[in-house]
Amino acid sequence: MSGKLFPSAYAKSVFHIDYKKLYELGFRGIIFDIDNTLVHHGDDATGEIEKLFRDIHELGLNTVLLSDNSEERVRKFACNLDTPYVSDANKPDPYGYHKALKLMGTGKAETIAIGDQMFVDIRGANAFGIPSILVKYIKKPGIHWPGFRRIPEKAVMSVFRLTHVGKDPYEGLSMEKRYKQKKRLLFCEISPLAYTISQKKCIMVRHIKNLMSKEKLAKDIVKEPMPVLVSSHSSHLIKRGPGIDPVTQKNKAHNIRLACKSINGLVIHPGESFSFWVRVGDTTPRRGYKEGRVLINGVLTTGLGGGLCNLANTINRAVLLSPLTVTEFNKHSDALAPDEGERIPLSTGTSVNYNYVDYRFRNDTDRDMQLMAWCDKDNLYCEIRSGEEFPEYFGISEEDHHFTKENGKYYRVSKIYRDTYDRESGKLLKHDLIVDNHSEVFFDPELIPKELLRV
Repeated sequence: MSGKLFPSAYAKSVFHIDYKKLYELGFRGIIFDIDNTLVHHGDDATGEIEKLFRDIHELGLNTVLLSDNSEERVRKFACNLDTPYVSDANKPDPYGYHKALKLMGTGKAETIAIGDQMFVDIRGANAFGIPSILVKYIKKPGIHWPGFRRIPEKAVMSVFRLTHVGKDPYEGLSMEKRYKQKKRLLFCEISPLAYTISQKKCIMVRHIKNLMSKEKLAKDIVKEPMPVLVSSHSSHLIKRGPGIDPVTQKNKAHNIRLACKSINGLVIHPGESFSFWVRVGDTTPRRGYKEGRVLINGVLTTGLGGGLCNLANTINRAVLLSPLTVTEFNKHSDALAPDEGERIPLSTGTSVNYNYVDYRFRNDTDRDMQLMAWCDKDNLYCEIRSGEEFPEYFGISEEDHHFTKENGKYYRVSKIYRDTYDRESGKLLKHDLIVDNHSEVFFDPELIPKELLRV
């Protein structure tokens, strides 16, 4: 039993962890618990925590908050941390960890969890199959009784310390040990039936959350475009190349055209949010959707509504070039097919799956914004419009773009930034890392440009 509760390492607090060392060990994502790990239960994020997250992000590490708390509590805590989050996680259930990895776009071997509870945080990480660091829980000043649940944890911790005396605290985090770690299947990975059952459960849970949420979703459609173009992005509807099925590509284009009808002209008033699936709805044959290409558990296959990730990604690219705030983003590989012409950062990679893997953004400005989405014969177009010009404009830049071969697989690697400029002077105001890209290549590796391959 103790083996299931043992962390990979122990630290006095989140401020006593060598995050540079974690990066050097190959980690690219960190899952943080909140209460009694980062702050005392119920407290807001402090200036020290905000600085810690900035420093971690500057090292090239992604972060995500994984908490059993309500969405309202976690959203408030995360507001100044520039990090995604998973609320109502129901730890140690592995599903929350699975969703956290999707938000960061990292694999199990390059992700680590940090928390204060052996029976919750560490047990959940072990069940999911990722390394973990246990930190001493934060006591509230003047409170000496830790509660009954801490007593058995102390006993297990005593055994852990006895078996790890004199050892390098980071020994259990080596890349060799992580790759040798026995893979534990999620229930959804056992069989196609298990995947369907898990999917139905997640859809039901999301419906309930939507009903109970206080989030105000945009619903007004105005077909006439607003006068000022804030940002835009376009993408090809049909990809062509070796190994690409033309039938699923044609169906993808059909699905995108159909979905655009429920999105084009949507006005997002100040304080309102956009939800991809609330607008598009279920992708059933009855509503006209066809079989297109989808990515499930790392395997390219076909599914109803396949190809709508392309629409979500094109919207995301336009949103990132505007003052709108992305509030829910899920990532899959952006190396599903070779680049067509010049490399465009984030030209693919956004994941959506009805309805629990959503894409959402919020209008935090003081003016109405409008989302336009339509297709011509060969291309998909998305625009963000408004009634007047903003004092800033935005760009997306990519650094150190290349491909690597790791353990027999090929990966696209880069760092992608969102740049904010002053419109009047052109001065760069912010250079924010938004994706530490490490995407598995799903096309023929022979098509990787030789000058971009590092072995």
